[in-house]
This record gives sequence, C-alpha cells and structure tokens, in this order.
Amino acid sequence: MEHFNTYDWQGYRCAYDYYANDPSSPLVLLTIHPVGVGLSRQFWDRFCQHWQSQAGACPVYNPDLLGCGDSDRPRVAYYPEDWAAQLQHLIDTVIQRPVVLLVQGALFPVALKLLQHPAGDRAIHRLVLAGPPGWPLITQSFGSTRSQLLWNLFFDTPIGNAFFRYARREKFLWSFSKRQLFASEEAIDEQWLTLLRQGAGMDNRHAVFSFLAGFWRQDYTRSIEAIRQPTLVLFGEHASGIDQVSRADDAQKRLQDYLAHLPHGEGHLIPGRNVLPYETTVTFTKVLKKWLVDLPD
Repeated sequence: MEHFNTYDWQGYRCAYDYYANDPSSPLVLLTIHPVGVGLSRQFWDRFCQHWQSQAGACPVYNPDLLGCGDSDRPRVAYYPEDWAAQLQHLIDTVIQRPVVLLVQGALFPVALKLLQHPAGDRAIHRLVLAGPPGWPLITQSFGSTRSQLLWNLFFDTPIGNAFFRYARREKFLWSFSKRQLFASEEAIDEQWLTLLRQGAGMDNRHAVFSFLAGFWRQDYTRSIEAIRQPTLVLFGEHASGIDQVSRADDAQKRLQDYLAHLPHGEGHLIPGRNVLPYETTVTFTKVLKKWLVDLPD
C-alpha cells in the first residue's frame, strides 16, 4: 500500500511516498529520481507498483528532491551535496536503517555525495545504477566558474524563463523523449506525457536549470573507485548520451567502463534505452530482485 508523507529539512517541506510491502524484510529501497522538465518521484511509480506485486518485496521510500514534485521549490541553485544532505536527513529521521539506493541516470553524483556524507557510507547497504552517465562524462570536470556563468547569464534570467516555457510544451517533451530517452516510440505513452505536463510548473525550472548548468559535473573517478558497497549497474541495450564526450560509446562500452572501476560491481544490459525503470519495468524489476536475492549479505 502506498502512503504519501512529508518531512522537514532546513525549513523546507519535502515529500515522499512509502510503499510498506513486507515490513519484515531486512532490506529497504530508497529511490533517486532524475531531474528534468516535469520529472519527480512519479518517475518511479510504475516500478514501485510492479515491485509491490512481487512476493516478499521489501519496502520502498520514493522521495521528491527539493525543487521537484510535491517538495518545496525555492529559487536557488541546487548542488548534488544539497540533495544528498536532504536524503541523509530522510534516512536519519524517517527510515532509520541502511538502504539499497536506486539511482536513475545522471543523478549518480547525488549518490556519490551521499556516500561521502559523515553518516552516508553506513547508511547505504547496496547501490543500483540505472543508466548512469557515460564514463567520459562522469570523470570530466565542467568547471564551477563555467556553471555559475551559465546560471547567472542565461538560466536565472528572463531568457531562461522563456526557454523553460518552450521546453515544457507537449510537442517538445514528446520529441525529446523520442530522441533521447526511449528505445521504442510506443513506450512514450499518455502516462509518461501526463507525468511531465503536470510536473512542469515554472517553479520546477530552478532544479532543471541547476542540472543543465552542470553544477553536478566533476571528475568522480576516485569516488567511484572508493565505493565499497555491492553495486549493480544496468544499461539499456540502446543506451545513448546527449553529451559530446560519451555520445559515441555503445551500451557494452558504457557497462565495461563502470565494471573496470567499481570494486564490487556487477552489470547487465537489458532492453530499453535511458529510462529503464519506466520503459522496461518488468525486466528491470526481475534483474533487481534476482540480484538482491543472490547477493550474500
């Protein structure tokens, strides 16, 4: 059964869904949704609902990051450290036990910052990466000065506001989903488009622009090589990137790059492209469940 809840963090109201499932399970899942026009915790709804149907499924906490969904949306620049601190507070005050962290796409740096939090390493039991950034992108610094200039001169301006109004049009959302996110055009269903339309309020733009400005982009090589938790990496067979540095890498190359650097990594290619928990929910769930069962504690 799903329950909507809120908690306070640094004076902000933060929202999450709790799927009770089997409360006796020794594991609990915590999701990190992608950041984009209209995206929120509802990205994981399809997975959470299918997960509930599995025998012995462990509980799931599915939060909205600050700036997204039903959480407060202050006009600030968001950094991975901010979202990591928000999630650590959720773990400390609400969940109160180690979690299996499920991370979608380029929000992987939030998980890395969470692992670096004073209590984060103990708070994360296992790690699941769904379509993380290509290795050249996740190991290349963008430059904080460059990000700040983009924020000040473009995104946090009337020009940025006009761009966001254009980007939240349904025609653009459908076209972007087809070009960058889904392997199958038929998978871009009304549920997906409704999710984006309803979440694309103008006050969602600050989180989106923080992502586009590249505040999350650093060289994370050492952070990834220091992960001691068992880590599952899943890429879609048609995985692609919108960045210049890793656009040419195919799915197998992307997977091999991660497994070469993760101390306790396991990985698979599954059908789909870049939004696996949504596009290929059944397969994603099946692989995740098998990994959780097969991996010794």
